[in-house]
Amino acid sequence: MDDATILGTGSPIRDVRILGTGAYVPARIVSNDEVGAPAGVDDAWITRKTAIRERRWAAPDEATSDLATAAARAAMKAAGITAEQLSVIAVATSTPDRPQPPTAAYVQQNLGASGTAAFDVNAVCSGTVFALSAVGSVILRRGGHALVIGADVYSRILNPADRKTVILFGDGAGAMVLGPTTRGPVVRHVSLQTFGELSSLIRVPAGGSRDPLDRAGLDAGLQYFAMDGREVRRFVVEQLPQLVKGFLHEAGVEAADIGHFVPHQANGVMLDEVFADLQLPRATMHRTVTTYGNTGAASIPITLDAAARQGAFRPGELVLLAGFGGGMAASFALVEW
Repeated sequence: MDDATILGTGSPIRDVRILGTGAYVPARIVSNDEVGAPAGVDDAWITRKTAIRERRWAAPDEATSDLATAAARAAMKAAGITAEQLSVIAVATSTPDRPQPPTAAYVQQNLGASGTAAFDVNAVCSGTVFALSAVGSVILRRGGHALVIGADVYSRILNPADRKTVILFGDGAGAMVLGPTTRGPVVRHVSLQTFGELSSLIRVPAGGSRDPLDRAGLDAGLQYFAMDGREVRRFVVEQLPQLVKGFLHEAGVEAADIGHFVPHQANGVMLDEVFADLQLPRATMHRTVTTYGNTGAASIPITLDAAARQGAFRPGELVLLAGFGGGMAASFALVEW
């Protein structure tokens, strides 16, 4: 039986498997026409640039923890476990309910999972795979099961006049239940990398200890998500194929062994370009970006759940998860279904 090596700890994680997945997106559908009008672009322009046709935005009374809780409940139902069986809850998000406490604490309360270890991970759009890596050793030490959740509500931090960002993002949450069992897909290998010298490419400029948000900051729009889209695209297109090649070499598999590719849903047009460059000859790329947009840390687990519920994966097939985003961070996981 294969091990999953959690890079950075130097320890193999044996028999940690995915027992169930779940997802949740808000009810409100936001069209390209609606989101594009304040930014001065139309449906045809957005579709041509991103392949996104619509996205979901949270209701005024919905926060990140609400979306995360709904996805968690769906994953727990699929896994057939109760809150009492959880040992750890990790929420990957860069749009927490509040700066503190961690959003995971609210999820824990909502689920009635008192006493579990609950914490947040912020690696922006790579966060879910970072969280997946973090929970493996906790499961082995404490037993029980883990919830790994990616959840973001980007609609609250978007500048409606910024066509580079407002057209891309939707809100949502995806979740996985993991446990030390002999059934279900096994996480074989994980790799995490951060390129801090590029940290300025994706940012929310104010609101932290470096630049507390004040009236001047609000007037300047520093509370909004900002991105150097051209440089981000360059990083992904130029670096991701080599990073994936290196990851597969570390994992001891060939490109032709990969049956499915589940990437972060950043931009549909860019994904098509990157997928062609990856040269995974037998892989199917799974996408939810057309209907949900870029859901941040939620995009990988949402897409994984959609593919799993459609019966896309067969036992023994290898599924490559690939996250990339602010930091700049890149994360990869190899799952044997």
